[in-house]
Parts: sequence; structure tokens; C-alpha cells
Amino acid sequence: MPERLIRTRQPVDVRLSLGPLRLGGGFDPCVSVGADGVWRATRTAAGPATIHVANDGPCHVRARAWGPGASVALEQVPTLVGADDEPEALAPGHPLIADLSRRHPGLRMGATGSIFECFVPVVLAQKVQGAAARTAWVSMVRAISEPAPGPRPLLLPPEPARLAATPSWAFHRWGVEHRRAETIKIAAGYARRLAEAASLPLPAARRRLGALPGVGPWTVNEVARLALGDADAVSVGDYWVKHQVCWALAGEARGTDERMLELLEPWRGQRGRVCRLIEIGGPKLPRFGPRLALRAIATT
Repeated sequence: MPERLIRTRQPVDVRLSLGPLRLGGGFDPCVSVGADGVWRATRTAAGPATIHVANDGPCHVRARAWGPGASVALEQVPTLVGADDEPEALAPGHPLIADLSRRHPGLRMGATGSIFECFVPVVLAQKVQGAAARTAWVSMVRAISEPAPGPRPLLLPPEPARLAATPSWAFHRWGVEHRRAETIKIAAGYARRLAEAASLPLPAARRRLGALPGVGPWTVNEVARLALGDADAVSVGDYWVKHQVCWALAGEARGTDERMLELLEPWRGQRGRVCRLIEIGGPKLPRFGPRLALRAIATT
């Protein structure tokens, strides 16, 4: 079992920084976040791997890996945990943001480098509630993937070729309608091109991702944040984020994407980091009605 110790210039909170890799913050068969750190199953160019990343001190990250792709996974740890991220580039500019920056000094915007692995769960979350997206993801992974190497009972993310060959009725059974299913299947056919995009300059990588059918600004920004470490990625088109930002920065309980971007403009280049700080420590958004009922696509 290979192991690696990373020393960082500034504190890194592994669980806080890598928490968004777990779909919707709930159960994820490919990612586990707990008191012992973060476990992640992945497919590398050298084969499957499971990596365990944990703090060994504020500025020390210890990583262990299993499987044929263990060495590759360990090489990617500094990028994964955001060791070279520059949170100091964030100009507080607002009492709340200044306070959240002080309270969460270990927040980093890391990058998995695995565009397709991030792409699939993000597409599953398009225009549906988080619980529905998680159910679809868990059903998909359990149906067509295989156990990840190592001691943790994780499953590997679905293989692109397997998804490309999956019939539409299987997606429907998982609770995924035709539109999202086709977006995933088309992207699976271009998985190699997406993998290449991870080594491109960020604007070029975003353009390649956005050229796929069924992919709009929300999907591009979500994938860019997770896979490419884009600290400026803002979830334009998200149901909740605009309200959270407007409430935190202006005391406006309901907002629009345009108003959100206006409020975030002073932090251009770091707007995604501001959104993440608000997500983890901002004031709770008031609710004005009951939760929406889940829509069972598989039975329609």
C-alpha cells in the first residue's frame, strides 16, 4: 500500500475541501467523508484506485492508495486537496466574508482532474431535487459498476463505455428521463476528449465541456469547480444558490441569478470561493413554504 505525506504552505481542511465530491452531501457509493478523512474511488489512466486522504496536522496531508492506479492517484493528491490554491487572493470586502474566511482557513478549491467522473453526478442533479439525484446516482453505480480496490466498501464510478452502451430503459428505471440520459450517453462517447480537457487552460476546458449537447452554464460551472478547481465558478441556474447569496450579502430572502452576480462582482475571479464560504457558514435562508414533493420518474 503506497503512501504519501504532503506538506502545504497553508492549512488544508481535507474534509471541508473535498466534501463537495460527495453528491449532495449525502450517501455516495464512490466517496465517503467522515471523521477518519475522505475515501474516494476513481479510475485513473493506470487502472482503478481507492485513495484515502486525511489531515496529519493543519499543514500536513497524509494519503494512502490501493489498486493498479494507486501511484497515479497519489501523484494527484496535491492538486486534489488544493495545496497550490491561493485563498489569499480573496479580498474579503464584506464583514460576513471576512469572518467566514477567518473561521474556515483550511478551505481549498482543489481539482480531481477527472472531468467525466464529476460530469455524470452533476448531470443527474440537473433541475431535480438533491434526493432524486442521489437516488439515481446510487442506483446507477450499484447496477453497472464494480467494487473499488482497498479496505473500504466503495464502488468505482461507472465506466464511460458501459454508460454509452446502457439502454434508455435502464436509465428510466434509475429515475433518469431521456434528456439527462442522452446527455450522459453522448458525453460517455467523448470521455477521452473530456479527459484531455483537464490539461487545457481553464477557458478552453470550459468551452469543450460546454459544447456537449444538454450542457448549460450550471453544468459547466459545477464540473469546472469540482474537476478543474475553478475558484470563480458560480452555479448560475441553481434553484437555491442565488437565494443563499442574496440573503447572506444583501439580506434579500429571494434573489435572481442577475442579482447574485451583481453582488458577487467585487470578488470576480474568486466568486465560487465566496459561494462555498456562504454555503458552509452563511446565515440560514428563511423558508416560505413546504418542501416540494419528489417526482418519481421511473413510474411515469
